[in-house]
Amino acid sequence: MNLDRPVHPDPYSLLPAVPPLNVSSTSIQHDARLPEEHVFDGWGLSGGNISPQLSWSGAPEGTRGYAVTCFDPDAPTPSGFWHWLLVGIPAEVTALEAGAGTPQKAPTGAFHVANDFGGKKYDGAAPPAGDHDHRYLFAVHALDTDDLGLDDTASAAVTAFTMGGHTLARGVISASYTT
Repeated sequence: MNLDRPVHPDPYSLLPAVPPLNVSSTSIQHDARLPEEHVFDGWGLSGGNISPQLSWSGAPEGTRGYAVTCFDPDAPTPSGFWHWLLVGIPAEVTALEAGAGTPQKAPTGAFHVANDFGGKKYDGAAPPAGDHDHRYLFAVHALDTDDLGLDDTASAAVTAFTMGGHTLARGVISASYTT
């Protein structure tokens, strides 16, 4: 593995610009190290594998639903690595408690799409041992629809592609982690 590869740009900067959504968290801080409770438990790591608390505000008029994602653009793959895709979040929901990254704690009506680990849930940071800091982009997407026309069998790539055409606003908290 080439551990000296360049860092990828923020993938959201490559998409058409949308207004910002205010996103905050009591679990993680923007541009800070990701706490161990949000790190994967497996692949040689022993984190808590708990999704962080997230809150958001400032959605534009026409918002009919939300999606929450966690993406690692620095993974040693050509396509990055999806850690969490929660879609179908109703418009009246403006916060997720820590641990909402499980099917049992997701908001009513919302569902998880399989992440790149293959799980339909949140799976935390898992950079390869000895690799550089990886950024974990926790994004809340305000959508113009309450139904993306997808179900839980959609791939992460199809889900991200479909969300792109329906995103009215987006807010991102970036936290980093390395072993």
